[in-house]
Amino acid sequence: MIRKLYNNELIRFLFVGGLNTAFGYSIFALFIFVGLHYSLASLFSTIIGILFNFKSTGILVFNSKKNSLIYKFIAVYGIVYLINVSLLKILSLFITNVYFSGAIILLPLAVLSYILNKKFVFKVDL
Repeated sequence: MIRKLYNNELIRFLFVGGLNTAFGYSIFALFIFVGLHYSLASLFSTIIGILFNFKSTGILVFNSKKNSLIYKFIAVYGIVYLINVSLLKILSLFITNVYFSGAIILLPLAVLSYILNKKFVFKVDL
């Protein structure tokens, strides 16, 4: 059962996404703890998070160690971010609770991120 789940790339992607989120937030919290302004803490944790996410996603999900793909990975991050903000804006017309709106789009954005990474960054046929 566990081996079957591990062999499922999408499941690995979702688990690695949880790991990446925990890592990124921990870095952010560490920077806040040492006294950085939240804007710098967010900037630095995002940069470090992208680098960590690129390696963890590439190696653990897509079995890739190609560092040259980082620019495509950053582009996918940008696309997903823009779609995320757009969906939040649209949902704000119907739902006033941004936490709930964010929760609604969390899984669809994770699947979109998986597809974009698989198709355009790590180039695995769907």
